[in-house]
Amino acid sequence: MLMKAIRYHGPNQPFRLEEISVPEPGPGEVRIKIQAAGMCHTELHFASGLLNLGVAPLTMGHEISGVIESVGDNVNKARIGERVLVYYYAGCGTCEWCRKGEENLCSHLRHEYGFFNDGGYAEYIVVPARNAVTLPEDISTEEAAPIGCGVTTAIHALNLANIKPNDTIVVYGVGAVAFGLIQIGKLRGANVVGISRTPEKLELASELGADHTINANEVESTANVIREITNGRGADVVFELVAVKETIEQSKQMLTKRGRLVFVGYSEDQFNIHPIELVINEVSVMGSVGNTLEELQEAVRLVAQNKVRTIVAQVLPLDRWAEGLEALQQGNVKGRVVLKP
Repeated sequence: MLMKAIRYHGPNQPFRLEEISVPEPGPGEVRIKIQAAGMCHTELHFASGLLNLGVAPLTMGHEISGVIESVGDNVNKARIGERVLVYYYAGCGTCEWCRKGEENLCSHLRHEYGFFNDGGYAEYIVVPARNAVTLPEDISTEEAAPIGCGVTTAIHALNLANIKPNDTIVVYGVGAVAFGLIQIGKLRGANVVGISRTPEKLELASELGADHTINANEVESTANVIREITNGRGADVVFELVAVKETIEQSKQMLTKRGRLVFVGYSEDQFNIHPIELVINEVSVMGSVGNTLEELQEAVRLVAQNKVRTIVAQVLPLDRWAEGLEALQQGNVKGRVVLKP
């Protein structure tokens, strides 16, 4: 049996809509009929060659929701028909990181769907049963797909940054992950500032709880505006989702003493800093990658409780994937584009 899938064939090569074999679940695995798959900037990084893990061909997509259609041996058949969201990491289970539940840092990953194992831009996917997280009935599959990265990435970054009540946090680059950072940052008692060049995205950031928004097109220095907002103090945390030379420089300048600069996004540009800039103000710089299974479960709970909402800008059939990628590339997407096989 064959299915349609959007395939990556290496850096700087176009993705292709192809027919490949439907995967069969092995022991401990489930086969999911995919109902929605979110489109992330990660796919743009694959397409440009910025992210090259040396695996091709590969089905793209790591934000995946659907229904369990069949199960392998040692999986309860009662799970057939269950609505689920995919956790896209499967660690070795024995290293120090896996033992702590942080398999996103596992050096011996068995699976990472949409990165070096076939992902969700397809009609079916097979994953370990533990990676299929139950979805409450009041969350649609279209709304659910962006939880898998958009919301969970935000939770993980906020956890790493050790956000405290009344911290001022800056979300530099307002998009899907940013909407998660804004909402969950507010839930944790932070004062949130969103920065973007797109008025419509800033308007939505305000709707979701941002205390201040800054249009970077309208100011000479976003760092100076942050200093004004904070009465000269600066931001406790800056989440860098753009990570180009200009935004990195501004992000460094807007931090308070013992401020934390957290890179969630990345680009071709380099991060450069003299150690004295870190030493004098005891500034910390860190990166944040992916999420844990526990953080995904927390994300599902928050959305189910209506404390966080995902922003689905557009739903497209699988064969119109190129339209979604183009909109993402142009920066025209206010939230997530979701593919529906």
